[in-house]
Amino acid sequence: MTAARKVDWVRVAPFAVLHLGCLGVLWVGISPFAVGFAIALYVIRAFFVTAFYHRYFSHRAFKTSRAAQFVFAVLGNTAVQRGPLWWAAHHRRHHGTADEEEDPHSPHAHGLYWSHMGWLTSARNFPTDWSVIPDIAPYPELRWLDRRDTVVPILYAAFTFGLGALLARVAPGLGTNGPQLLVWGFFVSTVILFHVTCLVNSAAHLVGSKRFPTRDESRNNLVVALLTLGEGWHNNHHYYPASVRQGFYPWEVDFTYYGLRALAAVGLIWGLHPVPERVLALGRSGNSGTATGNPPASR
Repeated sequence: MTAARKVDWVRVAPFAVLHLGCLGVLWVGISPFAVGFAIALYVIRAFFVTAFYHRYFSHRAFKTSRAAQFVFAVLGNTAVQRGPLWWAAHHRRHHGTADEEEDPHSPHAHGLYWSHMGWLTSARNFPTDWSVIPDIAPYPELRWLDRRDTVVPILYAAFTFGLGALLARVAPGLGTNGPQLLVWGFFVSTVILFHVTCLVNSAAHLVGSKRFPTRDESRNNLVVALLTLGEGWHNNHHYYPASVRQGFYPWEVDFTYYGLRALAAVGLIWGLHPVPERVLALGRSGNSGTATGNPPASR
């Protein structure tokens, strides 16, 4: 086993616990409310990952206040995908080396399993690369969240249990309770969100169309786009990653972008970076596949 693929079993343990926790459905059973709660929290937390962990922290595609930055970082952390600084540093590394040997999760360089989740078992991929996030690394509150990235998930898990216990007392007709809402709202919802997020690393570099010329094998994939609230327009994104929207055209559904427009309308965010007309024109021309290379990518 190479150093790049050496498994850090201590750090992998929480991911194993998350998956094993889903087996709790065999004991807690199922209720329409618990399933609906799991779906709702999947969508809400997916938005905070795609909108803020990805489009804001990784690519700086819009602006917000320092206070809102921290609040949204905390909300993104409920998805149990580590801290915002680690997430952004890792993602910027991916863009710089996409589908090359140094890309930590390229299905072309390392295989499908490794690109989907195997890379998370490597000790090499656990440290935060501070050198690629000089714009966001100085914030001490974000550094704290990165060091204590299990605090928010634990509090979120406690919230799901507490809400279920409360509902069992005040609204027994819903047929739920603390253990059931913990299993469905935390374990099941989190694991599904984790694997759907990982589809962008794996499936969206293997299956789909390639509208724009890039040095990597990023693909536009409608199914992944729907599951990830717009992240599946991955070839668009790799060609021009600075844009706040990844569905470049009206027919490319991008729920994250719609949500960000709503936040901009109420003044919580501003300075949304658009897709340049030259990029849109290139995509419409049908000749984009004849060019080579990526344009300069600003974060």
